[in-house]
Amino acid sequence: MDRVDDWITERPVAVVVAFLMVSAVFAVGVGNISTEAGTEQFTEDSPEQVALDRVNQEFTPPFATTNGTTQLVQQGTNVLASDQLLSMLTVQRRMADRPSMRVASTSSAAAIVAQTIDPDATTLDAQYAAIDGASESQVREAVRRAAATDAFLGVVSDDFDREAATASATIGVVEHDVPGGVSQSAGQSGESPLTPIQEEARFVASTVDADVTVFGAGIIAAESQTVIGDSLLIVVPAAVVLIVLFLVVSYRDPLDLLLGVVALAMAVLWTFGFLGLAGIPFSQLLIAVPPLLLAVGIDFGIHAINRYREERVAGRAVRPSMRTATDQLLVAFFIVTGTTVFGFASNGVSRLAPIRDFGFIAAVGIVFTFLIFGLFLPATKVAVDTRSDRWGLPRFGERPLGAEGSALARVLSVGVVVARRAPYLFLAGIVVLTAGSAVYATGVGTSFDTEDFLPPDDAPAYLEALPEPFAPGEYTVTGTLDLLESKFASAEDDTVTVYAEGPLTADYALESLQRANRDPPDSFVAENRRAEPTSILTVVDDYAARDPAFRALVERNDVDDDGVPDDDLERIYDALLASPARAQALHYIDEEYTSTQVVYAVEADADQAEVTADAREMADRYRLAATATGPIVVFEATADVILESTLRSLAVALVATAVFLLAVYHVLERRASLGLVNLAPIVVSVALLAGTMRLLDIPFNALTATILAIALGLGIDYSVHVVHRFVDEYRLTGDVFAALDRTVAGTGGALTGSMLTTASGIGVLVFAIFPVLGQFGVLVALTVVYSYVTALVVTPSVVVAWDALAN
Repeated sequence: MDRVDDWITERPVAVVVAFLMVSAVFAVGVGNISTEAGTEQFTEDSPEQVALDRVNQEFTPPFATTNGTTQLVQQGTNVLASDQLLSMLTVQRRMADRPSMRVASTSSAAAIVAQTIDPDATTLDAQYAAIDGASESQVREAVRRAAATDAFLGVVSDDFDREAATASATIGVVEHDVPGGVSQSAGQSGESPLTPIQEEARFVASTVDADVTVFGAGIIAAESQTVIGDSLLIVVPAAVVLIVLFLVVSYRDPLDLLLGVVALAMAVLWTFGFLGLAGIPFSQLLIAVPPLLLAVGIDFGIHAINRYREERVAGRAVRPSMRTATDQLLVAFFIVTGTTVFGFASNGVSRLAPIRDFGFIAAVGIVFTFLIFGLFLPATKVAVDTRSDRWGLPRFGERPLGAEGSALARVLSVGVVVARRAPYLFLAGIVVLTAGSAVYATGVGTSFDTEDFLPPDDAPAYLEALPEPFAPGEYTVTGTLDLLESKFASAEDDTVTVYAEGPLTADYALESLQRANRDPPDSFVAENRRAEPTSILTVVDDYAARDPAFRALVERNDVDDDGVPDDDLERIYDALLASPARAQALHYIDEEYTSTQVVYAVEADADQAEVTADAREMADRYRLAATATGPIVVFEATADVILESTLRSLAVALVATAVFLLAVYHVLERRASLGLVNLAPIVVSVALLAGTMRLLDIPFNALTATILAIALGLGIDYSVHVVHRFVDEYRLTGDVFAALDRTVAGTGGALTGSMLTTASGIGVLVFAIFPVLGQFGVLVALTVVYSYVTALVVTPSVVVAWDALAN
């Protein structure tokens, strides 16, 4: 500590220059930052996604490209009127005429109606001519006849009236030949080769006199990326304004304010520069890192300046005052940094890569913050004050916050008053409150859905009123998803897939697939108490119905005459793969006859958790090694991992923090039990936060999954400063209550400034367009407030109990 003090107080300019040089290096890294958005980053490592990847790899023809599609969602009073049908065909014709859009095929209700009128209308031009040349009554009659087909009913809204030939919405589909194919992950990627195509499709759709919305993976990817930038553009300036406002109140001196802001900027610069140099992409989760760094940096800065001022107002010179301040605060900063790093780094036990990256980057950022505010800020302060004293420059607001006798000091003494009068009764009430909150918090839900990463359908009015460049863009994805869900709910059932591996030539293989379908779980679509999946059995039945020789082969090998062959299956597969049904068969069975997929329809309104549980139950019925998969199952599995990550991270953070605090206080004070005193208020704070999540109906999702570990990491900051200052004062006075009075008057004032600045600065995340980011902002702000209150109100009574037991 003496060597560090020497550098800070005797060679401050050298320290400042060194930090500025390092900042220049990290500034280079900022330019190398890439971005990553969407839900695919969360699902890619799950066993269910691995199974889905294998399904996509094994049951797609060799060298085939996976085409992407664009949906054209048309709305109107009656989208089946002649002019509206022509508008849909016009959009599809204009897209097909553009080589850059790589149109492979198109389909729509308009095309079906046209071919009902003229069966030879196989091209878009012919389909347009067929409808254009028909009368309105002929079009209505064609609509009624087309309604007999499932293909037509699948693309018109649920309010379709067959007699009146009307509907309020319809879907047209354009398939694109995308070089290299498109991602088949259950989650959405932040980048898509379809993005430029679908952006161009938006322009084409705007050229017709109809309400046609372009929708697809490219639009989702583009808006997922855009919402990050738009959220930052709104949140960062608002946070800066509020933070600067409260820093003005806390510092009350322009030079100190400038130093504090520069140090905060350096902490963010170093962290983002490291991100670029390390090649870690910036994801939605990492939006939360800058506010967290600001939270800790603001606290360190206010404490450093405030403690230094306490010495200065006593008449001491610049260097001795800073030496005394750093002697005390660097130890506290070290303890805070250690516990905060444990809190953030505990996310490293998560099975989700983005959460692990978040924990790592946040932990690195906190270490940078410690170095900047522990070394750079004090050294710069010494350099500035030495020169301002020498030059006789006027200074303002040199009085520390919460000085003894001030109104703030009297308010802050509430916890000490309680500790004097009834500490044990108060602690008993706190124990009950903590336990009750923890039990209540067991009802907090989990959520993982694509829509968590998308902007809301309608931005709040106050955001719409923002001037450029802060005004948010126009977002259509969520509204389109809501429209599809509300108007096309019965158009197509959702599906889950069972991926099975094993000897498919064994006599029991196909029988096993068939027997599993009896008495299916409640969420599965069933007929006569049997599920009717599409599988290799479907292909066998379909081809047997068309080919007498193959049907005879199947019947000869159906020993129990139940319609499912159970003998000489290899010969049946060989015959199937040598037939015109080969391509269809390879969609459900591999060429080595060792793996297969079975696709089940599930009820569209079934709960995701219920569907997943039922799919896993169905997979367990197979005699082959089977895994339930599909987007629904992958997303639910990810939600389960999120909850698991939350609990594991919290447990690791609590244990690591407790061990660290016990060790530190044993080394520093030979009183390891002070570590438990330090930990008690934050346990209360974490329990209250978890209970509040349930009260506010905020689930654990991809971002809030980190909140409990963060609450411990950030919250311990407040109790560390209180306990560490108490230990110093107790050593001097030998009286518990005198030490507590001086602690809350001195450190409590800095904590108040830090709490107000941090809570408001992070609380502005509630204005983010990104929904889960707003929830995260609310929770972090509550974390700061709860930690502040428990540190100043609960800690004094815990200290009294500790003193009684220790002495």
